[in-house]
Amino acid sequence: MSDAEIVLERNGRQGRYLLPLPEGQPAQLTFVETGPDHIAIDYSFVPPAYRGKGMALKLIKRAVEDARANGYKITPLCGYVASEFRHHPQWADVLER
Repeated sequence: MSDAEIVLERNGRQGRYLLPLPEGQPAQLTFVETGPDHIAIDYSFVPPAYRGKGMALKLIKRAVEDARANGYKITPLCGYVASEFRHHPQWADVLER
């Protein structure tokens, strides 16, 4: 599974990144656009069979890449996402404090 398979879906101010998996539900990261240059990531989910294999991290990396490319900041409300931001200081440029 490559990062190229990640799909971004938007519905108004809400959105989600989806990573299709061979079986069942996709891994996902959901967010709310809280302003023209800001999103709040509020939820991450990886099906149990795929946990611990870096799926959620791939989704977060894609969100960070999109934030850089489009000039917006991220507030990680999801505990897992917040933890990953603490472990990746190189993402500080897109972190809304």
